[in-house]
Amino acid sequence: MSANNNTKFNSSLFLLTGIPGIEDVHLWISILFCLTYALSILGNSIILHVIRKDTSLHKPMYVFLSMLAITDIGLSIATMPTILGIYMLNYREISFNACFAQLFFIHFLQCTESSLLLLMAFDRYIAICDPLRYASILTLPRVTKMGLLCVLRGLAMILPLPLLLKRYQYCRIGILSHSYCLHQDVMKTACSDITVNSVYGLIARLLTMGLDSLLIFLSYVMILSAVLSIVSRTECMKALNTCVSHLCAVLIFYIPEIGLTVIFRFVKGYSPMLSVLLGYMSVLVPPLLNPIVYSVKSKHLRARVIRVFIR
Repeated sequence: MSANNNTKFNSSLFLLTGIPGIEDVHLWISILFCLTYALSILGNSIILHVIRKDTSLHKPMYVFLSMLAITDIGLSIATMPTILGIYMLNYREISFNACFAQLFFIHFLQCTESSLLLLMAFDRYIAICDPLRYASILTLPRVTKMGLLCVLRGLAMILPLPLLLKRYQYCRIGILSHSYCLHQDVMKTACSDITVNSVYGLIARLLTMGLDSLLIFLSYVMILSAVLSIVSRTECMKALNTCVSHLCAVLIFYIPEIGLTVIFRFVKGYSPMLSVLLGYMSVLVPPLLNPIVYSVKSKHLRARVIRVFIR
């Protein structure tokens, strides 16, 4: 009877993992994470407040930026409880349902962010390659509908992941390699055949981040072609400068994500530390740096953010 109870208990939990080998300094690391979360939420909240209050910023580029800020706040909130729970309280356990919910929100928000970065690339393409039609193509109602499509796309692509995972048998406590739940990580702890999840997860990744990154790359090829045809060097640099913040956001987001995907699926015997660091970069760095990058590179936004602090 006790063995059955133990089996039931074991099959209803996952164990999360912090950075291996540095358990003695977890409390100090928790201070760094707390500071990162505080700055991420504060920075994105200021961006949202400034864009909402200032009607001169009610333009497609800034509307997309506000959507990105909301997504980044959501990503910070989705990962905060388990990461801080490990480093502040040394609490590693997470129930199946909580883990499935967390992995859904993390992947859903990352998928939505990828879609938004594609829309922002489209915004820059229209602004540079077809500026006379910019206002007629990217109207605010159309921009809102495009944002809603990003959300619906994320829901449609990511919702099957936790639903498929719930069908599997987990015969022991699964030890995950991160401080939060990821689909690839949870999937590998199942005792059942995971072929369906493995194939669907790869297809979903290719149709979202894979396709988005390819389209962003193609949009910048066309932007670069259009910019190089500009005779005036000053105008050429001015046009390119409007893309710098978006390019930084794209690199900040995609480099860790591509690295994690390659490691999980194609690399055998990879270093656990590399996987952990790339994981933290993928969920912590974009929400922290996006507000800074856009505030530094956009004169209009920077002036209004400074005004918030002066007041």
